[in-house]
Amino acid sequence: MTHYSRRDFLKAGLAAGALASVGNLPLQAECKTATDLVTLGKSGVKVTRLAFGTGTMSGQVQRDLGQAQFTKLVRYAHERGIRFFETAESYGDMHRMLGVALKGVPRESYQLMSKVTTSEGVNPQKKIDDLRKLANTEYFDIMLLHWQHTATWPTDTTRWQDGIDEAELRKAVLARGASVHGLPALRQVPGDKWLDVAMIRVNHKGTRMDAEDYATDGLGNVSEVVAYIKQARGQGLGIISMKLIGEGVFNREDRRKAMKFAFRNAGVDSVTVGYKNTSEIDEAIDNLNLALA
Repeated sequence: MTHYSRRDFLKAGLAAGALASVGNLPLQAECKTATDLVTLGKSGVKVTRLAFGTGTMSGQVQRDLGQAQFTKLVRYAHERGIRFFETAESYGDMHRMLGVALKGVPRESYQLMSKVTTSEGVNPQKKIDDLRKLANTEYFDIMLLHWQHTATWPTDTTRWQDGIDEAELRKAVLARGASVHGLPALRQVPGDKWLDVAMIRVNHKGTRMDAEDYATDGLGNVSEVVAYIKQARGQGLGIISMKLIGEGVFNREDRRKAMKFAFRNAGVDSVTVGYKNTSEIDEAIDNLNLALA
């Protein structure tokens, strides 16, 4: 017969109690990553935190890659887990090139955002349908009013807002929003009832960010921009940031700081970055993963 001392008995009891209590401990929070799907506010659209932008220098950088190299880059991003792709009418041939690059990729495996130029004398429905055909897609997950840069844009663009609403009714567009430039335009975002999503310039230095003059070469007002972002998010808008790396002028350290600032300080939902090679995609994923750690 095996004999236990009182000390052995107590130690065994403590160990059993510790094991039993493990099931009651809270599990460690799951690590957030660049390629997680997040919901863009009240839009209900789920996108990856990191997007693939096609508008570097108005798309020239991506167009200059040529179709074959651009397709390889898009497929690489998709394989790495980036499932949110964005383009705009003003980016030249990028709708068509993106449509070619994504041909054969299951449509449900990625989200697609476009931006329309709110020109006079253009039929919004025809323009949206033309862009869909170019991009080889039945629908856009998000359609934005592009480059809104005046304080009166919410009333100036009512015809285009109505057009996007009609496209939503026929499922050609799933969610709507605007990209804004300059503080006068940005100030209209919080409280706007039409918007689901806003695309806003964000980085820690204020480079190519919003000031009173939307086209200034000086620094933007970082604190005011962040304040409006937080107001908008508090009202249920999804926020996508652009100009994260200062239109390509930031070094590696500042690119990391900008990514951290966008998510930790400004509190955006998603960021779009333009790429010209696979190493830039790898770096952006690493930078965002570090920012979220």
